Amino acid sequence: MMEYTVKKLAALAKVSPRTLRYYDEIGLLKPARINSSGYRIYGKNEVDRLQQILFYRALGIELAEILQVLDAPGFDSLAALKTHREQLLLKKKQIDDLINTVTKTIESREGKTIMKDHEKFKGFIQNKIEENENRYGEEIRKKYGDEAIDRSNAQFKNMSPEKYSEFARLEEKILDLLKEVTRLGTIDNLEGEEIARLHKQWITLAWGSYSPDAHRGLVQMYTEDKRFKEYYENKAGKNSAELLKQSVLKFIR
Repeated sequence: MMEYTVKKLAALAKVSPRTLRYYDEIGLLKPARINSSGYRIYGKNEVDRLQQILFYRALGIELAEILQVLDAPGFDSLAALKTHREQLLLKKKQIDDLINTVTKTIESREGKTIMKDHEKFKGFIQNKIEENENRYGEEIRKKYGDEAIDRSNAQFKNMSPEKYSEFARLEEKILDLLKEVTRLGTIDNLEGEEIARLHKQWITLAWGSYSPDAHRGLVQMYTEDKRFKEYYENKAGKNSAELLKQSVLKFIR
């Protein structure tokens, strides 16, 4: 059976020896044994676990979450590999869509083709749809149904450049205001009411229609689902998902 020291495994996996030592310190990747000279020794199981770790890291997963996943009872490494493959294929498709958009733009600039305005944003919009579907699709489809989500995706996909620009502007404005209410710790101000109003406009553009009940259900999910919560807290600060929810529940009727 092939065995590796820290130095040899680091060279094999193209990571630094310091990384492997840190993984050991936090319990993410323990060596199979320590030899008589005090060197960490890694075997097949550790090599396979390191591969899983690096797959998750490539997908942007934090180390603490990777540790929870790998050490969870009933963790299925084969199922995890199949999931990695699906996610990597999705990322490949997203990159291919952007490459296609860039290529068409170059050809248009060189006078070889004529590129319609909506085509200039096609790669970005499609990537946004696929990213949201991959990250939140199961939860929102369970909550709102396939028909509603498919209709919303179609609406978003066919969004004009002007509407897409407005959509992005609204999201940026909402996050800026959320940072302010997060700093203040309260929505009982003009910013809180404005957040609710802008968020209503934002989801109406994405959905193509509006329902106050659906709006309230969506922001409820922002605090119940860890991924939604982390998204807003990474963008606008701690407790921002909760403050966004409070704003909508208070000011949307």
